[in-house]
Amino acid sequence: MKNYTITVNGVAYAVTVEETAAGSVIPVPAPAPAMPAAPAQTAPVPAAPAVPGPAAAPSTGGPAGANLIEAGAAGKVFKIEVKVGQEVKKGETVIILEAMKMEIPMVSPVDGKIATIDCAVGDPVEAGTLLATVD
Repeated sequence: MKNYTITVNGVAYAVTVEETAAGSVIPVPAPAPAMPAAPAQTAPVPAAPAVPGPAAAPSTGGPAGANLIEAGAAGKVFKIEVKVGQEVKKGETVIILEAMKMEIPMVSPVDGKIATIDCAVGDPVEAGTLLATVD
């Protein structure tokens, strides 16, 4: 038996895989009956950026007056370069993501002060995930 962790849409699942002899057949239980669909949500779902880039542009949806720093690509938070309350300049690296063995800096879109850090080192993120805000 081998244990793996698989991440799907930012949710980690622990999976155990059993190796069998070549050509052996393992019975598979019948699927469970389908559950009724949940009612549709009325809140719009934000779309991921069309083209991942090194930094997210300021957008709406965060605290009033805040500029959002969002993940430009799917990956893992590798390093957090700043602390809440720290002054940053436009273009200064705030968070470094690791994706496909590359380090990708997420930079501040404006001069300001770090208002929130919304991730931790090691967190898996999808493109468009909120990482931090700058006032």
